[in-house]
Amino acid sequence: MYDTNISLCGIKLDNPIIPASGTFGFGEDFRQFYNLNILGSIALKGTTSERRFGNPTPRIADTPAGMLNSIGLQNPGIDAVILGELPKLKKYFKKPLIANISGFSVEEYAYCCGKIDREEQIGIIEVNISCPNVKYGGMSFGTNPEIAADVTRAVKAVTTKPVFIKLSPNVTDITQMALACQEAGADGICLINTLLGMRLDIKTRKPVLANIVGGFSGPAVLPVALRMVYQVYQTCNIPIMGCGGVSTAEEVIEMMMAGATAVQIGSMNLKNPYICKEIIENLPTVMNRLEINSLQEIIGAAHNCH
Repeated sequence: MYDTNISLCGIKLDNPIIPASGTFGFGEDFRQFYNLNILGSIALKGTTSERRFGNPTPRIADTPAGMLNSIGLQNPGIDAVILGELPKLKKYFKKPLIANISGFSVEEYAYCCGKIDREEQIGIIEVNISCPNVKYGGMSFGTNPEIAADVTRAVKAVTTKPVFIKLSPNVTDITQMALACQEAGADGICLINTLLGMRLDIKTRKPVLANIVGGFSGPAVLPVALRMVYQVYQTCNIPIMGCGGVSTAEEVIEMMMAGATAVQIGSMNLKNPYICKEIIENLPTVMNRLEINSLQEIIGAAHNCH
């Protein structure tokens, strides 16, 4: 029997697999494919204080080994999530959820986190200071250590649940950002959000995305995500949720060996709605092949080999 259980800030998950925010909505569209309760948890769609319609279209583009998106935080707003989405989810998902909160000011982050913290279904609050697809706020918070620390302190002052800060890879030194958040009281770090990218339409000679640039995700970003998880694990002593380019059970193991306690699956959900189910089902087989009895034991294992 292979033990896939992990503990994330005292919350026990049956396995480390979590659909990443923005790739799974609020779960409704995916419940037709499989029982969502096989998942470790679900990171809900990024939520702001007010309803947002997002960026103009086109805002999705395919690219080799990945995709570009510039959705722009389209969401129904914090009140609609609390009053509408959470009660719906409660009917078919029985595990603690991860709320993903975005904002355009420190005050907005604090306001939304304070509200969602009171919801029984929420186990962890993921604070997204790294969205590259909005003109103000978002990633600007995630590229300055002082501002990232300000957001972290403001959120921690109004919450009781574990707070993970989701960081941008579009920085010179990811460890500086992670340390700033840890010192400001963060309970964990989520790495990474999307890289900045673009494509051109050579017929029209114009950018493919209406927003010009977008977030680049998919298999091509895995080596970048792994490198950053590895570096932050070396530098910080709070848990990491790894995210970026993961699409197989083997890559989940790799991400955990680099230092991740849990692993989020992102854009592959959009290409294969069964991807999380397939990874969860394949994990014991891969563990058997690699002679791993417990996933909890391999967290950061790559750091013990020097």
